[in-house]
Amino acid sequence: MERIKRLFTIKTKFEAFLVIYALALGAAERGIVYMQQYPGTSGHILALACSGAVFMAGGKILDALEYQRAFGR
Repeated sequence: MERIKRLFTIKTKFEAFLVIYALALGAAERGIVYMQQYPGTSGHILALACSGAVFMAGGKILDALEYQRAFGR
């Protein structure tokens, strides 16, 4: 079980940036769908919320990586 757990653990900044990049691609795609489904201001606001979520998640991932390095585990 420990070996499987290590597969899903982000260990380096490079891995963190790959995860953030994948999140950004998905959010951009979802934002495009929102702008098609909800034309006008509401679609743009939902698309901005998608990209904002990536910024928040990316920051948390990088902070957690630094925390993990500082305090071990």
